[in-house]
Formats: sequence, C-alpha cells, structure tokens
Amino acid sequence: MTGDVPGPAAADGGHYGLVLALLVAGYLVGALATDTWVSLLTVVLYLGALVLAIRSSRLGRPVVWGLRIGATVGSAGSLAVLLSNPGDGFRGAAALWLALVLGATVVLIVRHILRHRVVTLQTIAGALSAYLLIGLMFAEIYTGMSRLGTAPFFANGQAPDSATVQYFSFTTLTTLGYGDFTAARNAGRAVAVLEALLGQVFLVTLVARLVSNFGNATARARRTAESTEDD
Repeated sequence: MTGDVPGPAAADGGHYGLVLALLVAGYLVGALATDTWVSLLTVVLYLGALVLAIRSSRLGRPVVWGLRIGATVGSAGSLAVLLSNPGDGFRGAAALWLALVLGATVVLIVRHILRHRVVTLQTIAGALSAYLLIGLMFAEIYTGMSRLGTAPFFANGQAPDSATVQYFSFTTLTTLGYGDFTAARNAGRAVAVLEALLGQVFLVTLVARLVSNFGNATARARRTAESTEDD
C-alpha cells in the first residue's frame, strides 16, 4: 500500500499540542540540569515528539515503518552512548543523530500543517513546535561540533553543556544576540548565521501567515454566527 494512510490524528489536524508540551518539557529539563539522566530523558522526549509527528503525517506505510525503525535503532544507540559515556567522539555522533531526528520532525510537522485547509489551534501548535524544534536541533548540532572538534567551540572557553548550547541556540534563533557567548571558529559562526536566518524566515513566512489566517477564520466564523442569529 503506497498511498497516504489516514492516521488517528487525521480528523483533528494532528497531536501538536502534545508535541509542543513534550518539546517544552525537553527544553526545560535540558536547561535546568546537565546530568546523564537529563540527557536520557531529553532523548526519550524528542523521540516521543517524532513518533507523534509520524502518526500525524499521513505518510505511506513503507515510509512510516522505515522512519520508526530508523528512529528506534538510532535512538537506542544514542541512549547506549549516553549510558556508557565512551568519549567525546561517540557523544558528538549521538548529538548529530539527535539533530537529524529533530530535523526530520520539523519536516514532518511543516509538511502536514501546510496541508491544513483550515487553520486551527492544532495548526498553530504545530508551527510553534517546528520553531522550537529548530532551536533544539541547532543546539544538538553545536554540541556535536564541540565534541568532535579539537578547539573550544565558544570564544570564552565556556564548556558546551546542554544548558549553555540551548541558551546560545535560542538567543541566536531569536536574533537576541546578547554577546556573552559567541562561536570561536568560522564553522560555528557560519552555522549560527544559518540558524538566525532560518529562524527569521520561519517566523515571517509561516508562523505569521498561519496566525493571520487563524484570526481571519475566527472573525469569519463570528460574523457567520451573528448573521445566522439575526436571521
């Protein structure tokens, strides 16, 4: 069977409210603590977000099973790396794998919400989830670069733990740029610029458009209801 497979979320536009809650929880856990169990919990939360995105995506069965198997195997490997703590090289590879998982989740969510004929609260939650995923994805990319590189990632020599890279990623994504953390090397600077550009384009083109359409749809529904009552 190669056509789209209607999932249980087809009628309500996706479980994106729950996806958003999982991502916020993952962000807060990573921002408030840096122990190994925190890394394990964030992997589980990110994997849960991917599973929900797959269920909502209405992809063909072969693609769905391929994504599930790949995510399960890769995430199991990442968990094993975090538990065994074999060294920076393996931890860097695990971080890049998580970045790939988060990036795939972004693609699945955006692909689905762009097909929504009516903008609902689930659509808005999906767009916000995708935006949050971009920040988390780049945080994992920075972690992978710092672990796999030989030179310090930050110009001030700060250790790139999960809380620090998340802080740096989201201040870059939102273009706040406080300046307390900056990338030391050209590769890190290039990735940071890419993140800032992607974040602004995403907000201006997708999120603003969806919010505007949601407001227009709400206004039209209110006018229709008022006209029906008048009749």
